[in-house]
Amino acid sequence: MSGRAEDEKPLAEISVLYPQQPPMTEAEAAQLQALNEAKRIAEALLFAAPDPLDESEIKRRLPEGTDVSAVLESLRADYLSRGINLVRVAKKWIFRTAADLGYLLSRETSEQKKLSRAALETLAIVAYHQPVTRAEIEDIRGVAISKGTMDLLIETNWVRLRGRRKAPGRPVTYGTTESFLLHFGLENISDLPGLEELKGAGLFDGRLPPGFGVPSPSDDPELTETEEPLDDDLFSELIEEEEAAAEPEAEEGRPPSSEKTAD
Repeated sequence: MSGRAEDEKPLAEISVLYPQQPPMTEAEAAQLQALNEAKRIAEALLFAAPDPLDESEIKRRLPEGTDVSAVLESLRADYLSRGINLVRVAKKWIFRTAADLGYLLSRETSEQKKLSRAALETLAIVAYHQPVTRAEIEDIRGVAISKGTMDLLIETNWVRLRGRRKAPGRPVTYGTTESFLLHFGLENISDLPGLEELKGAGLFDGRLPPGFGVPSPSDDPELTETEEPLDDDLFSELIEEEEAAAEPEAEEGRPPSSEKTAD
């Protein structure tokens, strides 16, 4: 009897560590099967899609009544430890190579030309201060924007024309695009680093001026109270604006709003 008791003791300890799960009911089994089938459909859609997919587009292809958010979160968890991950950027879903494996593909990617410091500063101002006009960008930077800097950012599809400011001259306002979020891996524009994060990264050294802060960015597609829709003659007016900005620089040898320029 003593030998049998000794054998039952480790079995009892194992049963505590690995308790037996109660069998699934028919309803739970059916629910799990429906979830797995919905995940297979969503996985196929995301794999075949050339561009990131919005949840509404995925939901349209799933069986009626499916909780698309639960399906995508479960699918994302399935891919956490794999070579590709399911990520949500710009409020859309896409498969991407796992971040820790990116170095393996570095030789297969083409080298992209880096933006100038002036273009990066302009892009940062647009991202944090949108909607913002050319004059407001120049006022924040302290120097004029050289001809072509804004054109380059628009060509890369990171900056877009939003509307017109309700002010004398009705200047054009600028904002960021969905491509900007996709390129920098942001789910929302609010994911941009705040003041404390920028300090932690060593981008702010020394003592900051009193009241200095980083604005809370918003890329809401709806026009604000200070904006109005663009006109049909926008293209010709933008050319005139570029030429007007360049004329003082050519005549005086310096930008119109500063004695120096970083462009």
